[in-house]
Amino acid sequence: MPQYMLIGLVEPSSPDKQAAFDEWFVDQHVEDTTKCPNFVRGRVFKLAGGHLGSNAVSQYLSVYEVDAPSYEEAERVLNEWQQDPNAWAGRAHHHATAAKHGGMPMKIVGSGWYETLRDFTGPGPAK
Repeated sequence: MPQYMLIGLVEPSSPDKQAAFDEWFVDQHVEDTTKCPNFVRGRVFKLAGGHLGSNAVSQYLSVYEVDAPSYEEAERVLNEWQQDPNAWAGRAHHHATAAKHGGMPMKIVGSGWYETLRDFTGPGPAK
C-alpha cells in the first residue's frame, strides 16, 4: 500500500484558460507525473458539489499515491525526476503544450504530502 499521498488543489490560471488547463493539466500533467518512480497511481477530480453547505477551496483535486520511506524522499525523487529532460517519453510534448499556452495554464491553490495513518474499506462495490 502506498505510504504517502501528494494532494494538489489547482485551478485554471484564468477563466479564459479553461481549455488550456484541460489539455495540459487534466489530459497530460497528472498522467505524466504518475510516471515518476515510486508513484503508484495518479487521479484528477473536478468538484461535483459542496458537502454540508461548505465552500470548497478548489474546483480541481489531484491525488498521487506514492510508495516511499518518507515524504522527503518522495519529494526528492519527484524533483530530480521532473528536472531530468529525458525522464519520460512524453516530456517534450508536455512542455510543448505548456509553451503553446504561454506557460502552465494553472494556479496552485495548495499542495502537500499526506502520510497514510489508517485505511478502511467500505461495503460498496470494488472498482
